[in-house]
Amino acid sequence: MKALELQNINIDHYTIGAQFSRTTHAKGGVVIYTHNSLHPAAINLSKYCEEKDIEICGIKLEVQSSVFCILTVYRSPSGNFNHFLGTLDVVLQFVYSPSLGIIICGDININYLVVTEQRKQLDNLLLLYNLVGIVDFPTRLSNTSTTAIDNVFIDVSTFHDYLITPFPNGLSDHDAQILAFKTLYSGWSPGSKFVRKVDQQTISDFTYTLSNESWSDVFNTDDVNLMYNSFLNTYLRIFYASFPLTRVTN
Repeated sequence: MKALELQNINIDHYTIGAQFSRTTHAKGGVVIYTHNSLHPAAINLSKYCEEKDIEICGIKLEVQSSVFCILTVYRSPSGNFNHFLGTLDVVLQFVYSPSLGIIICGDININYLVVTEQRKQLDNLLLLYNLVGIVDFPTRLSNTSTTAIDNVFIDVSTFHDYLITPFPNGLSDHDAQILAFKTLYSGWSPGSKFVRKVDQQTISDFTYTLSNESWSDVFNTDDVNLMYNSFLNTYLRIFYASFPLTRVTN
């Protein structure tokens, strides 16, 4: 929808917190609606948007002394995936703060019911910000396929008490998802921090896993940039698996 068309849509007790509408291509776009009892601050992300490649908008929201950053993103299946990854990384660097609870949701057109190269690359990027996808059920069902191309990404080490459920509503060929937090993100607190568990056992696991990696994906191309990205993705996947983040209290 165009920006003017969005202004004519009324949802009782809700207003637009942030949005991006296409000007060149049909369909697409993203929007965040917030309840009137909340007072979000829109984050200006328009300069990062590229139709089809990455369409994104975001808000900051304070609830019970907890501050959230909610990002909604759409990636077209015909968009440039490398541009999507690179721009998403730049956006996360722009909004990231240790005291901020980041939630990413939207249609990324990557099926999380199977492990693909695109999924591994996105997972490796999001792990840099301790974000993981939590949708493990189908979100789009058709006569020929069942996929989970819509997802929600959160920091499960802080948002650990949550419930995510599907919500078929007949408004789209995609089902909605409902994310509920039983306890809100409290952010960083004095006397506690996150550290990676590094000891003799995790180091041994890391070196053993590295030694058993074939690195076949690295040598399947002659492009040095693709080789480096493939190497880094594999290395980081092993690193994060061997040295998980844990909360410690002084």
